[in-house]
Amino acid sequence: MKHLILSAAVLVALGLSHNATAAESDSNGWTGTGELGLALARGNARSENLNAKLDFKHEDDQWKHHFYLAALRAKGEVIGDFDGDGIPEERFELNANRYEFGASSALKMNEISYWVAALRYENDDFAPFESQATFSLGYGRSLIKNERTELNMEIGPGWRHAKSASGWIENEAILRGLLNFKHKLTGNTDLVNTLLVESGSENTFIQNDFGVAVKMNEDFALKAGLQARHNTDVLPGQKKTDTLTTVNLVYNFK
Repeated sequence: MKHLILSAAVLVALGLSHNATAAESDSNGWTGTGELGLALARGNARSENLNAKLDFKHEDDQWKHHFYLAALRAKGEVIGDFDGDGIPEERFELNANRYEFGASSALKMNEISYWVAALRYENDDFAPFESQATFSLGYGRSLIKNERTELNMEIGPGWRHAKSASGWIENEAILRGLLNFKHKLTGNTDLVNTLLVESGSENTFIQNDFGVAVKMNEDFALKAGLQARHNTDVLPGQKKTDTLTTVNLVYNFK
């Protein structure tokens, strides 16, 4: 598996090097979005929620590249006897804190098939796994591609390094699968769905991101999203599935 990780890193590094050249020669090849959602509540209850994401893609005749950064942070008001004096008190506490980074570089074999190397890292203070890092090599294929609909799949072996909330370290081989779907419902409305599966003998991680984006103009859009994250291996008393519902303002980079 060490050879697999090294190969993945080399392919991504080659992609990064190619990106730098491509960006200098053809900046129009880059597309990207920035998302931001913020909610503040004051009065009878207090809460603060922030989620943000940056997503960039580049594609030419030989390569496809994808990079993203995502963050979630939330605080809420809780009531309890925190000092043991028998009197309930109010406290403003952090109840969500997660950030994630992902990158992939794909070398095209022809119009519909490609080899892909993918890296992903996440840190989550309130999940069954405090951190997970995965590396994979695989085969990708464009199943549908026309003016309204795109469907791409990727599959291949990889390696995961994970740290549980209790501090236990887990290393294992995984099988990674990815399905990317995009459909243009109308001239200004897009439906998107991404399904990621990282399956190993100790734990299977599944994440599904569904969203509907409505363009307000050429630069801005509103996007409603539903994310579901599932781990099969959790500590007693922990839930296996987390969901996140968002309504974000989206800016399109050109």
